[in-house]
Amino acid sequence: MKLSRRNNWFSRNYSPLYSGWRYGFQVEAESLSRSNELDEMKEKLDSRKLVMGNMSMHSKVVKEKVKKQEEQLSNDIRSLLVAGTSLSGASKRLQDASRSFAGERGYGHLRTLQRVFRMRQQYMVSQVQLLYPVRIAIGQAPEQELEFFNNSSNSGNSAGSKPLDQGALTIAGLHLTVFTKMSFFTDKKEVQRSATALGYVAHVVALIASYLQVPLRYPLRLGGSRSYIRDYAPSIEPSSSDLTSSSSVSANSRPVEFPLFLEGQDSTRAAYAVFLLNKDLEQLLNYIGGRSLGPRHVLANLKELLRTILSPEYIDT
Repeated sequence: MKLSRRNNWFSRNYSPLYSGWRYGFQVEAESLSRSNELDEMKEKLDSRKLVMGNMSMHSKVVKEKVKKQEEQLSNDIRSLLVAGTSLSGASKRLQDASRSFAGERGYGHLRTLQRVFRMRQQYMVSQVQLLYPVRIAIGQAPEQELEFFNNSSNSGNSAGSKPLDQGALTIAGLHLTVFTKMSFFTDKKEVQRSATALGYVAHVVALIASYLQVPLRYPLRLGGSRSYIRDYAPSIEPSSSDLTSSSSVSANSRPVEFPLFLEGQDSTRAAYAVFLLNKDLEQLLNYIGGRSLGPRHVLANLKELLRTILSPEYIDT
């Protein structure tokens, strides 16, 4: 009975306080929970702000790149327009050129003119061959030049060919004697005949070069059996003082002339002149697509030059 009275008394005096404390605790817990939620939301907001800032910076960079690419693309488009205009003009000119090329004065007309021109060259060279025939003479003197030439040269294979019937070539019936084999006791008439033969060769070379319109590397000064050939290379080595001089001096220097005949007992200059004459023959052979038969075979090279020009293949090359 006493315990029941005590509980009633406690309920009347302390129950409001307990209820107030309990309510306050609940409010504080809710406030703390909301504060935590606000902190989390603030952190998320800050994180999102950072992400948005990064995205904004990246967007600016991308925007600048896009702007530059647009400018570059605009420049490329303008360049393409200009190139297209140029290409269109070039295409039109090409079409005009193609029509002109295929017209009456086109490639066919050019080939016809070339054939006519080469036929004219063949005719003039044939007249030269009639004036100065290069033939094989049966029998030879020991001091006369042996010319290795046969029909195998028609196929361009002249190396290693054998002498044809042991004969020597002649020009207008005259043999060509090697000056280096001459001595004091050599027949003067033979010397004169060799000089005359070299004069004939020089005249033929000069005529053919003019017909082919080829400037000779070593020009000729024709004079029959007293012809000369010119060499523009310096005859002596330049000194150190000469190297400092102007190039116009060397350009205006006079060429050295070498005789195509024997002067006294000096056969070296005459032999060098024959060597230069053969170089002119090699130049003409190279120009028409022929092959030289060697540095000592003057008449053989001349015969090969005549044969190549007078062949039917020369017109169509």
